Amino acid sequence: MPEASTIGTALRRIRTERGLSQEGLAEKAGLSRDTVAKLEQGRRRGERTTTLMRLANALDVDLGELTGRRERVGGRDGASVLAVRDVILAPSLLPGVGGLDADDAGDPTPLPELKAAVARGWRMYWEGDLTALTVTVPGLIAEGRLTQRSLGAQAAVPLSRAYQLAACLLNHLGKPELAAIAAERAIAVAYQGDDELQHATVQGTYAWALHRQARLTEAEQVAAKAASSIEPSFNDSPVRLSVWGGLLLNALAPRIVAGNDPEEYLSPARAAAAAIGSRRVEHYDAWFGAHTVNMQGVYAWATLREPGRALEAARSVQISGLHGIYRGRHLLDVAQAHVDARQPRAAEARLADAQAVAPQWFRHQTLAQGLVGEVREVMSRPTPRIRALAHEVGID
Repeated sequence: MPEASTIGTALRRIRTERGLSQEGLAEKAGLSRDTVAKLEQGRRRGERTTTLMRLANALDVDLGELTGRRERVGGRDGASVLAVRDVILAPSLLPGVGGLDADDAGDPTPLPELKAAVARGWRMYWEGDLTALTVTVPGLIAEGRLTQRSLGAQAAVPLSRAYQLAACLLNHLGKPELAAIAAERAIAVAYQGDDELQHATVQGTYAWALHRQARLTEAEQVAAKAASSIEPSFNDSPVRLSVWGGLLLNALAPRIVAGNDPEEYLSPARAAAAAIGSRRVEHYDAWFGAHTVNMQGVYAWATLREPGRALEAARSVQISGLHGIYRGRHLLDVAQAHVDARQPRAAEARLADAQAVAPQWFRHQTLAQGLVGEVREVMSRPTPRIRALAHEVGID
C-alpha cells in the first residue's frame, strides 16, 4: 500500500471537496470515525484494501485516486505501460476513425507461431516477469490483429488471449480502467470466434478489472452470469468443469470483499474440483483443481478477518499444487491471517516466501505493501528481513 501520508492527504482533500465531515464519511463507508481520522493523520499504516474500497465507494472515486497508486514498470528494457495503452486504444479500431496502424503492414504471423508466442507471454505472466511482459504485449496484440485480418475467426482465440493477457498485466500495474477496456476487447474478439469457453473465461478477467475498480456487485454478476452460461454436467470434460469452477472463484472474490458468505461459490467449486479428481487441469493459461479451491477458501477467511479459520483452511493447501504467482498470492493470504492472529514473525516468514516466488510481481501487490508495513509497525526492532522487504515494496 502507498505511504499512509499519501492516502491521508488524498482522503482529506476528497472528503473536503465532497463537503463531508469525518463522521459523515465514516457513516457512509460503514467505518468508525477513528479509522478515518487516523488515516487522514497518517497514523494508520498498512490499511486493508477492503477498507480503502469502502472509502472510495463512499466518496464516489476510483480506488487509484485515493491511494495515488502509479505503475512502477517503465524505462527498463523498453518497458512502458504507455505502449500497452496505445495498442489497446488504437483509433483505427473504431469504425470510420483513424488510418492504418503500424501492425497493418507486413505478412501475418502464421497461426501456430502466434499461438506459441501468446503461450510464452502467459508463462511470463505466471512467473511474475512484468517488465518483460510489458515489452511483449503490444507486439503480441499487433501481430494478433494482423493475423486475424488475414485468417478471420481462426485467429480469434489467440488474439483474445493476447488482449486478456494485457488486461491481467494492467490490473497488476494499478490500471484497472485500462484493464477493463483490454478485457472488453478480448470479449469482443472471442465472440467473433467459435470457442465459447474462451469467451466465458475472459469475462472472469473483466470481472477482476471491475473488482479492482471497487465495482463489487457488477464484478460478481459478470462472473456469475458467465459461469451460468457454460454450466456443465458433472460428467462433462475436465476443461469445461475447470473454466466453470474458475468463474465461480472469480465471482467469489468481490463477494468476499463485500463481506458476504463465501459458500454460495465455494461449495459448487469444490464439487467441480471433486468431479475432476486429484489432478490439476490447465485451461486457457490458468489452472483449476482442489488446491486452487482450497486456496480461495484461505483467501475468503483471511479477507473476512477470521484468521483462525484461514490458517485452518491453509493446512489443506498443498503448496506444490499451486503454480507461479498463484502460490505467491496464497502466501500473502496466509501472511494476512498471521498478522490478524498477532503472529508477526510467522507473517514475516510467509511474506519472504511470497517475495521469493516472484520478486517483481511482489513489488506490485497492494496487499504485500500493506502487510509489510503492518509487520514492521508492530515490531519493536524490525528485523533485517522485514527492512529488506519494506525497501522492496517501496515503503522504506
